[in-house]
Amino acid sequence: MSKRYCQTLELKNDPELIKKYVEAHDRDHHWREIREGIRSVGIKEMEIYILGNRLFMIVETPDDFNWDEAMTRLATLPRQAEWEAYVAQFQGCDANATSNEKWQMMERMFHLYE
Repeated sequence: MSKRYCQTLELKNDPELIKKYVEAHDRDHHWREIREGIRSVGIKEMEIYILGNRLFMIVETPDDFNWDEAMTRLATLPRQAEWEAYVAQFQGCDANATSNEKWQMMERMFHLYE
C-alpha cells in the first residue's frame, strides 16, 4: 500500500515565466540534488501537471510516511532552500515561503468506491 498526497499551486500568470518554470523542471534543467533529497525522505514518486498557470502535484509515499517530518527534513537537505528561492520567482507566493507554505494540500472528495 501507499499514500497519495495531492497539492495545488498557482504560478504568476506570465507565459514567459511559466515557460521558464516548466523548463526548470525538465530532465535537462532540474537539479539532481533536489531529486535525490525528495527520494531520500521516502517519496516514491512525484508528478506535477500544469493547466495555464495552475499546477497540480501528486506525491506517492509509503503507508507509514509522515508528511510534516519529511518536509521538515527535506528543507534542510543540500540546495533545497536555494531551489525554493529560485522557483519562488515564478510562483505567486513569498520568496521565503517553504514548500508547505506554497503548495496547498487538497482533500479527496471522490473515488471509485468499490
